[in-house]
Amino acid sequence: MAAPVNLGSLLQSELVEDSLYKDEGVCVLGVFGKSAMQPGSAKESIINTLADKHIFSLFGPDGADSQIQAYYNQESRALYLVLTSVLDNRQLLAACEALGDGVGHAEAHEFWTGAEKRHCLQLLYLFSLCHVLLLVHPTCSFDVTYDRLFRALDALRQKALPLLRAAVKDSPVSKEWKVNCRPCPPRLLFVFQMNGALRIGDGGDGPGGNPDKPKKHSPRRRLQHALEDQIYRIFRKSRVLTNQSSNCLFTVPANQAFVYVVPGPEEDPLASLLGQLRSNCALRENDAGTPGPGQRRYQQMRHAARQPSFNVEGAGLSGQLADCSLKDFLWQHVELVLTKKGFDDSVGRNPQPSHFELPTYSKWAQVASRLYQVMVSNTEEETAETAMKIQGQLKVLEGFLDADAKFSESRCQKALPLAHSAYQSNLPHNYTTTVHKNQLAQALRVYSQHARGVAFQRYALQLHEDCFKFWSNGHQLCEERSLTDQHCVHKFHLLPKPGEKPEMDHNPPILPHNSRGRSTNSCNCGRKQGPREDPFDIKAANYEFYQMLEEKCCGTLEKIDFPVFQASTLDPAPAHDDVPRAPEASGLTESERLKEKEAVTHTPGDSTGLSLALSLGQSTDSLGTYAEGAEGQEKRPSLVDRQPSTVEYLPGMLHSGCPKGLLPKFSSWSLVKLGPAKAYNCHTGLEQPGFLPGSSFLLPWDVVIRCRSEDDGGSSEPLDSGPSSWPAPNKAVTGKRGGVGGLGRGRRRDDMTRAFVGFEYEDSRGRRFLSSGPDKVVKVLGPGGAKEPATRVLNCDMPLFIPSPTQGRGVKPNYAQLARLFIVVPDAPLEITLNPQIQPGPPPCPVFHPEQAEIVLPPDGLWVLRFPYAYVTDRGPCYPPKENQPLSSYRVLRGILRANAASSPPQ
Repeated sequence: MAAPVNLGSLLQSELVEDSLYKDEGVCVLGVFGKSAMQPGSAKESIINTLADKHIFSLFGPDGADSQIQAYYNQESRALYLVLTSVLDNRQLLAACEALGDGVGHAEAHEFWTGAEKRHCLQLLYLFSLCHVLLLVHPTCSFDVTYDRLFRALDALRQKALPLLRAAVKDSPVSKEWKVNCRPCPPRLLFVFQMNGALRIGDGGDGPGGNPDKPKKHSPRRRLQHALEDQIYRIFRKSRVLTNQSSNCLFTVPANQAFVYVVPGPEEDPLASLLGQLRSNCALRENDAGTPGPGQRRYQQMRHAARQPSFNVEGAGLSGQLADCSLKDFLWQHVELVLTKKGFDDSVGRNPQPSHFELPTYSKWAQVASRLYQVMVSNTEEETAETAMKIQGQLKVLEGFLDADAKFSESRCQKALPLAHSAYQSNLPHNYTTTVHKNQLAQALRVYSQHARGVAFQRYALQLHEDCFKFWSNGHQLCEERSLTDQHCVHKFHLLPKPGEKPEMDHNPPILPHNSRGRSTNSCNCGRKQGPREDPFDIKAANYEFYQMLEEKCCGTLEKIDFPVFQASTLDPAPAHDDVPRAPEASGLTESERLKEKEAVTHTPGDSTGLSLALSLGQSTDSLGTYAEGAEGQEKRPSLVDRQPSTVEYLPGMLHSGCPKGLLPKFSSWSLVKLGPAKAYNCHTGLEQPGFLPGSSFLLPWDVVIRCRSEDDGGSSEPLDSGPSSWPAPNKAVTGKRGGVGGLGRGRRRDDMTRAFVGFEYEDSRGRRFLSSGPDKVVKVLGPGGAKEPATRVLNCDMPLFIPSPTQGRGVKPNYAQLARLFIVVPDAPLEITLNPQIQPGPPPCPVFHPEQAEIVLPPDGLWVLRFPYAYVTDRGPCYPPKENQPLSSYRVLRGILRANAASSPPQ
């Protein structure tokens, strides 16, 4: 073989052997170890010295992965296997470059641990195939970490031995080889480099020595003996070496040297070169006679060939034994292999002989190829299962090699119970996701104070999982929130299906939501009050409660029904929102965006619909961003009036962001008639329960129904009684009556009529009052009724929520919500149009309105418009305001009532 090749390529190729050496045995020598941070590798240079030729490159092989280079010298019957790994400088540099930047501590540790495990597996491969192993170390001191490495390899070999036996059971080798999975217990030799740590003086004595009595051995030889004693004691104490060599991972000879120290280079390179030139050109003193020219040249070549590439001392000083060369040191062990004598390294009283076999190259290659597949390459399907099992046995290395991980495991395991205690401290029996996250953050803080090392992240993930399991195992609170933003108090449960009874014993239990919140509310007309549970869906909030009270109170009253969905199929479906929404940041003006949206939404023949982001009965998140693109101020005029759909229904409430032609299954609004106009007495007010004293009086609203001048011959024209014609707030119209709505000059007394209006607010305790302005409560102390005109409340936006006049003892403010609008329509030629529009939140919250936009109230009646209890869009509920939210964003838009003179007097 002219050049070294990768071992995998050598085993796959068919090596043509010389017929002279084909049937002879081959000695396998393995070389491994570390290299110094300097150009050139000591391991490759040793092979060059032993083979007397330049075989390996000066700088060694490239690449970041561990690999085994092979060189077969047929003449000397020696096969050299050189293992390179991240313990060598070039491979270490390539591995650092492959690791890259931005890699975490745990990932980097996993990378280096994987490289170390691959190195150990390849090292075990060498121990399973070689007769002699050379451990090369760049210094002249023994690295005690090899003791831990060899103990780890011995444990791995014992674990993987049954698998290796199965891999080589059909090989053409002896039974002992198949049982032990190696040709013999390999003999381990150590090669150290001097690297300037020890200088040899001219006299050969150390400082303080007696020059008259020179030592028998040179300092380098004495260093070798000291290292042999040290290594042998360490391995014996750790039981890496025992009396029986067949039970050991390797052996060392009892009566032969197994440590060789390579001397370091001279300080003066020029003197070193001159010394080599002098030794090559001069005859040795012990050469007898004067040789001829041919004999002189031959002796010089032999002398040069015996000198290694590094400066090996050829002879000792005066009185000292000559130091042998590296080749002489190694070849005394190789000769025992080639002569089939084997190694008898067992010691003790009853030493047991160990097996030994010298295979031919072809037999060795077959065994090496099978072990290579299961231990190194893992490329064949037949051996893939065995290879995976061997990879699984690498866990035994962690306890020996990874001391950092072992320390980190111990620290993190001790910190984990402390973190669990921190998580479970001050916890209620059932709690929400927010509480879980807060407690988990506290547990992680405690854990990070005690945990250290590479296992930190893994045990942190385990802490996450443990806390989540504890929370979900009977401690998880239901995450549903009511329409008033109250959490359900039950633990995690399922909702009962229609007709299904609650089951507390079921896992998880089956029962409806309950926030333990109760309030008192009035019916549609306001004459009867009743308790109600905190609603979790829109139907219970705006329909079912009022239907229950209607059977006891309002069922016989006259009412105006709002249009609802009328199904034409047996299985109607909720509509889905397929209308594309205009992006907010499109660069268009408000008017252009409005026109574009109207063109998209109201195109004739376009199929429109509505999507539910979540079930209206089980909404979990607050409406952070209301329906996107909803126009919050005024209702958009439609280009095409669509007939209501009879196939798809609107799953929520009707608002400005809904498409045309869809109606809900039920109405959240109610409009009932309590009686004729005379049913209201302005001196006594509304005689209904729950009103605060003096706050049940409606506000008078004087409306001009006809204007007739003295010279006019009976012609009349209706007056616009819109907001622009109403007097300014707190200013009375001048006239003879001095009060509200004077007749004026040239007008008849019968051209004026009086209506009454009242905005009623109700809090959660059923306390009711009427409002005379955005920040004022009606308060009548004496007879005569309310004096403030209704023009103030009709000309401004009324708040949807105001602080209740009777606050409780709690810290949180108690809000009263707009519940009803009372309108007394007189028996006069007057048309009062009702057009309520509610915006229950800051923009872009949509504007809610009834299913019928404008309603003309019949004359001579006391009408009550009941507002919805909760407002819900397709994206979730509009929750009541919090403490830090301005109440002005929750409002009833102005223009809720409009009065016009009737075209003809009523009959």
